[in-house]
Amino acid sequence: MKQSASSPSAGRAGKKRRGTSPTKALAAAELDALHDSGKSLSAHLDFTQARRPGREVQRVNVDFPLEMLRVIDQEAKRIGVTRQALIKLRLADTLDEG
Repeated sequence: MKQSASSPSAGRAGKKRRGTSPTKALAAAELDALHDSGKSLSAHLDFTQARRPGREVQRVNVDFPLEMLRVIDQEAKRIGVTRQALIKLRLADTLDEG
């Protein structure tokens, strides 16, 4: 059966697959053996496709009164973190208590 040009496989024909590395692909058992022997696996992994499940980020905008920002900035400077880090820390602390 002939595939139409709009089919997913027709669109992929001739394109290089993302995430492929120039090194030989290893079977799971081979990767296990490398890991168990303490050797580095990085040559066989594609970190550009790596994801941290549950740690995806979504950007949000929040408006703060100027005086509150001054206090946030003072506290952030006192403990040596960025404004964003301080806000995340305090929110996480508050949510953990609830």
